[in-house]
Amino acid sequence: EVLKNSIAIVFLAFLLGACSDDEEETVEDGNWIRRSSFEGVGRSGAVSFVSGDKVYVGLGFDGDDYLSDFWSYSPEENFWVRVSDFPGLSRSGAVGFEIDGKGYIGTGYDGDIELSDFWEYDVSSDSWTQITDFGGSARYQAVGFSVDGYGYVGTGYDGNYLKDFWKFDSSNGQWEQIVSLKGEKRKDAMCFVIDDHAYVGTGTNNGLHETDFWEFDATMTDWYQLIDLDDEDEEYDIYRAGSVGFSQNGKGYITVGSYGSYVNSTWEYNPSTDLWTEKTAFEGAGRTGAISFTINGRSFVALGQGGSNRYDDVWEFDPDHILDEDD
Repeated sequence: EVLKNSIAIVFLAFLLGACSDDEEETVEDGNWIRRSSFEGVGRSGAVSFVSGDKVYVGLGFDGDDYLSDFWSYSPEENFWVRVSDFPGLSRSGAVGFEIDGKGYIGTGYDGDIELSDFWEYDVSSDSWTQITDFGGSARYQAVGFSVDGYGYVGTGYDGNYLKDFWKFDSSNGQWEQIVSLKGEKRKDAMCFVIDDHAYVGTGTNNGLHETDFWEFDATMTDWYQLIDLDDEDEEYDIYRAGSVGFSQNGKGYITVGSYGSYVNSTWEYNPSTDLWTEKTAFEGAGRTGAISFTINGRSFVALGQGGSNRYDDVWEFDPDHILDEDD
């Protein structure tokens, strides 16, 4: 009987210790807040760009149809307004960026073929104009961003996994090929921009998840390798596909995506130390194919796909507040 009691005490201590460890490992640094749902149909593979104090969101796939509707969202007023539909072919997996207040949307997949057309959206007149086709091959699930008044598009899939990069000059409407990403080819990667530097990582190549992470210096027009997203010394487990990246107050962030199963962990990148810190996990349902955007120092994650579900929810992330499960 004494032996049985001793075993029970040891087992109970083990369970309490395990519970204590789990509590210590729960990350609560950062808070997710649900905002006004997207008013269009839920979708994955949408595209977005920010102009002024509004974000513009559209395109994507709802599980049955490829879409061409576009909407604007004001975080200050927390509501959505439909704007002029995208006039090109309906599509998902396109890229978008902003230059001098105008939005630029192109590439993608319409259910049959990869696309290379590009369009300019004038916010002031709510109108679209077709511009010069993308300089590289027709593709989808590429990354696009703007730095210092120029647009950049690269990686993706055209029947081959890609890592070429192209620079767009809105003053003359021309594309120029620049140095390729020096890492592996990939599709479904994420990127974010801090100051005049862009950061690209994650994604898949021939079924493998890529773990390398790269910084693009627009001034030098060159790429520099940073700490891997699976660094053993730092015990990182950041790599995934179909994730989103965004930046806020000089830091970069990655969240959602998949690696065998859906991944909701959120990580913060500090460019001054080249180190990552885990933050509070995304509080919505697990997903891929979401969008992210930052407006006036506020960051958001929205839409996406989880299994057969396409989502219309919108979440704001505040990295400087502790998790509040009731908001």
